[in-house]
Amino acid sequence: MSKVTMYSTGVCPYCQMAERLLKAKGVAEIDKIRIDLDPARRDEMMEKTGRRTVPQIYIGSTHVGGFDDLSALDRAGGLDPLLAAA
Repeated sequence: MSKVTMYSTGVCPYCQMAERLLKAKGVAEIDKIRIDLDPARRDEMMEKTGRRTVPQIYIGSTHVGGFDDLSALDRAGGLDPLLAAA
């Protein structure tokens, strides 16, 4: 299963929904980067993604986007193959 990395904060409901969806898909571990605890990581996230909001989710080296993007990818049938890629 591909490595999942998620930029998040401790109080973000969309981060929690993204985590629930990923866990339901069998993702055992999510590498969470808490930008509320480390402001330098927020700058890193904005530079890498061009976005200011959390969550920002990577599956492997692919930037999926936020929760809405993740959910749309799942509905379109693209999430499972992305997670299965090594």
